[in-house]
Amino acid sequence: MTDTGDLTTARGRRAFILDMCRRRQRPGTGSNLQALMEEGLRMEWPDLSEVLGPVPWAVIGAVATRHYMPERATQDLDVIVAAEHAGEAERRLREAGWEESGRLTIGGSVWRSPEGLVLDLVECAEPWSEAAIAEAQTNRDKQGLPILPLAYLVLTKLRASRGRDVGDLTQMLGMADEPQRERVREVVARYAPEDLEDVEALIELGRLETGR
Repeated sequence: MTDTGDLTTARGRRAFILDMCRRRQRPGTGSNLQALMEEGLRMEWPDLSEVLGPVPWAVIGAVATRHYMPERATQDLDVIVAAEHAGEAERRLREAGWEESGRLTIGGSVWRSPEGLVLDLVECAEPWSEAAIAEAQTNRDKQGLPILPLAYLVLTKLRASRGRDVGDLTQMLGMADEPQRERVREVVARYAPEDLEDVEALIELGRLETGR
């Protein structure tokens, strides 16, 4: 297991949280979570298809997680595009009246719509980005937004590994069925094999939390 002492790295933070959860976690029940999943969506977000035109895009972050676990509150929309399409996406946002308000340390830019909506446009140069975003076009949520497939959403959250990311991972993996978990294992083994042990720990913690 990763050294839990280095909290400046994503893996170090994740290992610290996993170690704490292992010592404290108790079996729960998945019934309430499943009922919440069956409720309608509380928040509606803009479909950027008309704004971005031919630029392939997919939803990530908190808005994406509601496709795999109960919806949680968030103040902004996170969208991912392949790095090679980022310039075109930014140009189209600007032409549609959005204003750039900053840059993202992970790569990308922050935008505000004329109505005040905050958008994080994340540029992704990972080798899986184009295939994952293409797959998202047939992986739509109840609102019809293209959602990054679970296996690739797991990769994005493993890279961040903030406290809420680890919480999202345990809940999403806990609520996933076995074919979904197996796809996660395959994708992580291919693109982030060093994180596979942590994924198994997250799955086990998720099973305990959800009672599945």
